[in-house]
Amino acid sequence: MTLAAASHVATHVLAFNPLSPNSWLSALGAFGVFLVLFAETGLLVGFFLPGDSLLFTAGLLCTTNPSQSIHLNLAGVLPAAAAGALLGAQCGYWLGRRGGRSLLERSDNKHLKRGMDRAEEILGKYGHAKAIVLARFIPVVRTVLNPMAGMLEVPGRTFLLWQAVGGLVWSLGVTLAGYALGSRIPSIDKYLLPIIAGIVVISLIPLALELRRAHRSAT
Repeated sequence: MTLAAASHVATHVLAFNPLSPNSWLSALGAFGVFLVLFAETGLLVGFFLPGDSLLFTAGLLCTTNPSQSIHLNLAGVLPAAAAGALLGAQCGYWLGRRGGRSLLERSDNKHLKRGMDRAEEILGKYGHAKAIVLARFIPVVRTVLNPMAGMLEVPGRTFLLWQAVGGLVWSLGVTLAGYALGSRIPSIDKYLLPIIAGIVVISLIPLALELRRAHRSAT
């Protein structure tokens, strides 16, 4: 590798922002979608990753001009999104089944602790099927509920069925919503940055509501 090439790679690594959908998609394309969704739904360390905004942005970028710096193919993004969501959830369930409560309590992160309490509450209030589907649309909770389901010994077939339903509705639905928006706006490339910024803000609303709810419960 030449010095110039090494410098170029180093610049990209230093500029990479794991909270930015653009960083994942420009660096890894559809594989970035798979990786983020797998980590967010299967590994506790992935609770901070931008699942919702990444899916919507990926759908949006499938409608851009192929000459743009970031252009994705819907035929590649949809399978990657579905695979990441489904395999990640199963991985989380398996880890919960193996590790039990200690797996979750080992973390000192307050957001994960709140997510664990909320996941237990949702499971108790709505039952297995509704809770597993609903959790897909709540940041942090969708990370924690899968190992919680394994820990609480939710039947494997029940979990597989409903995590597949919720995972497909969430991953494909949000991606196709981004694609639909991009398809309806002429020259979407011109408005890409403000639209993505808006998506990120909107995707944080459920998390803000959860944090507000947790704060009210604690006071």
